[in-house]
Amino acid sequence: MSVAVWAEKPYTVVLDAGHGGKDPGAVGKFSKEKDLNLTLVLKMGELIAERYPDVKVVYTRSTDVFIPLQTRADIANKADADLFISIHTNSAESKAPSGVETFILGTDRMEANLDVAMRENAVMKLESDYKTTYQGFDPNSIDSYIMFELMQNSYMDQSLRFAEQVQQRFVGHLNRSDRGVRQAAFWVLLKTACPSILFEMGFISNPEEERYLNQPASMAQMANALVNAFGAYTHKQAVRKEASEKNSEVRIQSSDIQSSDVRIQSSDTPTNDQKPTTSDFRPTTNDQRPTTLYAIQICASKSPLQPNDPQLKGQVCECMKVGEWYKYYTAADPDRAKVVEARKKLLSLFPDCWIIKVDKGQRTND
Repeated sequence: MSVAVWAEKPYTVVLDAGHGGKDPGAVGKFSKEKDLNLTLVLKMGELIAERYPDVKVVYTRSTDVFIPLQTRADIANKADADLFISIHTNSAESKAPSGVETFILGTDRMEANLDVAMRENAVMKLESDYKTTYQGFDPNSIDSYIMFELMQNSYMDQSLRFAEQVQQRFVGHLNRSDRGVRQAAFWVLLKTACPSILFEMGFISNPEEERYLNQPASMAQMANALVNAFGAYTHKQAVRKEASEKNSEVRIQSSDIQSSDVRIQSSDTPTNDQKPTTSDFRPTTNDQRPTTLYAIQICASKSPLQPNDPQLKGQVCECMKVGEWYKYYTAADPDRAKVVEARKKLLSLFPDCWIIKVDKGQRTND
């Protein structure tokens, strides 16, 4: 089996086992997060190599060593990664929480997910002079997370698609408790220049789940689920790419035909009743817009919203469909500075609104 690759270089996936070495991560009754993370990552790497021999697998660590957060992102960027998967184990003060959740970079409901972001980012404090390395960022300061509100992640949609594939397989196939796909301010995701997720395999603080996570059979099941999600994601990405390329070919062929018609008509002697040729028409305003715009996302829904829906609060919005979600955004403009200013005016109506990048092909109402 192979992954459909549309680039000249090998498809590269970076597997990141969270924590390691002097950083144990979360600690349970009889196991440590760093060990569980590494076990799952290595099993994943073995399965990918077996099923997808054309895929290049890069590990941020393959042994029990400490790797700084920024270095993990640097490894992915140096490898020109196509996908970054960071594996972690969850923990809570209470023994009750259980289940799997997959994070992508973002600030949606940031306060609700701030605790897990702070916990995972806190590892940077183990580094000497970490404030210099991380540009003054303090993982324990709420104020430091304001920078994430204005961040721009070009890979959010791909990350979301992969995250949904992961959750679907763990919940639907392994019958694990579903904590959903969430957004959080993880440094390692912010600095990784490719689609990326941070997956929490379960709660080491839950006695039953800790026992489950430490069973070899469970690790094999989880690795299989993640690799199946990887296969489904890359296949759908390839299908989208192929469809896009075919559409481009059709547009080019159509353009060639129209150009030929124009040349033939222009060689004739024009008459007063001659109809305008294709050269007399111009693309619509939408076609003239830049391929990529910045915009303000104000809400998302699993079903289409009417223009007068209360969630939109009277705003005129455009929509794009990502997976099963309809995302509503406004103030689209190629000038990001203008969008930043527009967002300031909308904060009173939509405190959680944030800036996204929109490719013209994603719009459902263009």
